[in-house]
Amino acid sequence: MMARDPELKKDLDATLQTRKELGPEYESELLDSFLEKVEYRLDEKVAATADRQVRRHLAERQMSVARGGRSPAGAPSGSGPFAERFGFAAVSLVLAIPLSAIGAVNAGLAGLLVTWTGIVGVNVAQAAGGVPWARRSRKGERDAEEN
Repeated sequence: MMARDPELKKDLDATLQTRKELGPEYESELLDSFLEKVEYRLDEKVAATADRQVRRHLAERQMSVARGGRSPAGAPSGSGPFAERFGFAAVSLVLAIPLSAIGAVNAGLAGLLVTWTGIVGVNVAQAAGGVPWARRSRKGERDAEEN
């Protein structure tokens, strides 16, 4: 991501240079400042991606309706597996920023690695269909809605 964002790379270089000049006692503040910049950039990118996805989904729906097709029965606009997966991924990426900061500040690189292992694990479990007890719960909700 930073390879494609020269401004963020400049910010990282400036943060590292400032850390060298000020010493380790300001490391936490410098890290927090840099992570805020990363979080802001990520929020912008997630919002832009979500906006594009919603626009594409609405355009596809309009094309389907214009061709005489119908929306799936009982499916409100924006619902479905794609919206659920995308929403989960977006939220996990936004939450990854403060969790990464906490892990890195408290335990260094090991804390950062543990944090990201957990984030990846949660996303893999969700992408694979979630955990069995949650699937049963969702199936029961769908059965109740159909009756």
